[in-house]
Amino acid sequence: MPSSSSHKSPRVLFVTPEVFPLCKTGGLGDVSAALPGALRELKTDVRLLVPGYPSVLSGIKHKRKLAECNLLPYFPPATLFSSRLQVNESVSVPLYVIHCPELYQRPGGIYLDEDGKDWPDNAQRFGLLSKMGALLASDASPLAWVPDIVHCNDWQSGLTPAYLHFHSGKKAASLMALHNLAFQGKFPSDQVAKLGLPAESFSVEGVEYYGNLSFLKAGIYYADHISTVSPGYAREIQHEPLGFGLQGLLAKRSDDITGIINGIDTAVWNPATDPYIVKKYSSRTFLSAKKVNKLVLQREMGLEENGTIPLFAGISRLSYQKGYDILLQAASALTNFPAQLVLLGKGDPSLEEQLILLAQTDPARIAVRIDYDEALSHRITAGADCFLMPSRFEPCGLNQMYSQHYGTPPVVHATGGLMDTVVDLTPETLARKSASGFHFHEMTTSAFMEAIGRAVNAYCDAGLWKKLQRSGMQKDFSWQASASAYQSIYSLLM
Repeated sequence: MPSSSSHKSPRVLFVTPEVFPLCKTGGLGDVSAALPGALRELKTDVRLLVPGYPSVLSGIKHKRKLAECNLLPYFPPATLFSSRLQVNESVSVPLYVIHCPELYQRPGGIYLDEDGKDWPDNAQRFGLLSKMGALLASDASPLAWVPDIVHCNDWQSGLTPAYLHFHSGKKAASLMALHNLAFQGKFPSDQVAKLGLPAESFSVEGVEYYGNLSFLKAGIYYADHISTVSPGYAREIQHEPLGFGLQGLLAKRSDDITGIINGIDTAVWNPATDPYIVKKYSSRTFLSAKKVNKLVLQREMGLEENGTIPLFAGISRLSYQKGYDILLQAASALTNFPAQLVLLGKGDPSLEEQLILLAQTDPARIAVRIDYDEALSHRITAGADCFLMPSRFEPCGLNQMYSQHYGTPPVVHATGGLMDTVVDLTPETLARKSASGFHFHEMTTSAFMEAIGRAVNAYCDAGLWKKLQRSGMQKDFSWQASASAYQSIYSLLM
């Protein structure tokens, strides 16, 4: 790999299929802006590489042509442009954009056409992204700036480590970041030759996955190191069912896997400055403010205005994965404690219908809003007493971090990032002043209700509840903490 003797911190090329606000379908887009921004603040020389979708080319300013890449075998002609991505008021990240009209200039979405179907040439589209990542991370790069580390994200950049492996010259070390193992980039075996991969790569010890080519398996197999979005998820994917068929390879590479929790945007999610809430507060001034926000939320949602009973809340995509079938079964019993429940989200039509009917049975205690509403989600997080997150699996999760940051202890299923970011209330964790919420382990209504019962009992002890709130609010969920952990991986790879 290139020498780093001329610069103190590593040079990092961050290869991603999406980045907010230029192009985004999910959490990866947010991570691809926030993490490089935090790394730049820590003086890491990180640069982004993204495909030139229409939204990217129209969204960037002052683009400059860097190189013509017309001689890449197996791929259409492409041009590399440079620009900058403004992450926040004070930080911008250098941006490399692959302009290839044949592959990227078209209506529809990033991965799907206007009918919601996968683009038939997605192997070529993200093969080019991977190939450009490998080219810029090697001594064949047309640019003077050559990275020490290439940081790949999900299956769309999974071939980058494979291309680098088969490059005979100097090359960067590679990190494969796994954000969602359920999507693996699987294509017919004839794509191996069409993407310029050597025939010997198509084997169990390579890119082959049950007779197909898997971009994600390629990244996992050939990368120098692997990261996931939480330590718990890093363990879970080495076993069924969350390994999604790759658990054997991941277990074999166990020593090369690091779980790092995603951060949250503490500029957007900050109760001391939040423009969406009525009464702002901090970890020192939250007691009276939480009561005000609670009463305002009860009034807005049509609930009985009662400051003495606990108000539970949930904000989520309504789905089986998020455990909302379990929450439905528990809801009626929850209100008998007594307690109240407010839910916000959209998703499965059957779950939506059942939740609406549930709210109609006891409107003084249960309120449901079927919607995506950013402002209301802030008011719920600030006004609720306790947050419910019964996900069957959760690689990282964000709402449990938001809720703790707002002094709203969560009840969570002990899985993935939920287990890593919420400390269960026990006599030991209380003594260590680390307790910040409640775990349940079996994915059953009775286990969930037992944890909710523990939360109600704790809420009735004002001194204990205050300790839980303060513990959560004082945790560091910022991207700076996550970026520092990635810097440690970069140092290891150097």
